[in-house]
Amino acid sequence: MPRIIMYTTAVCPYCVMAERLLLSKGVQIEKIRVDLDPEQRVLMMERSQRRTVPQIFIGERHIGGFDDLAALDRAGGLDLLLAEGT
Repeated sequence: MPRIIMYTTAVCPYCVMAERLLLSKGVQIEKIRVDLDPEQRVLMMERSQRRTVPQIFIGERHIGGFDDLAALDRAGGLDLLLAEGT
């Protein structure tokens, strides 16, 4: 299973929805709180070229935010991506 990183903040409804979707797939998520660590926010913006949370990475692939994750799931691509490396 590829490593899943989600950049998040404490008060973010889209982060909660993204986490629920990923947890429903039975995966573990490494959450990085950018509201607690400004250096991580800078790193997130450099990696994703975006300023908003959540920003989700599966392996080295940047998925994007919740809307991107949900669209990938609806298209059937999320399960395929999560199955890589298993």
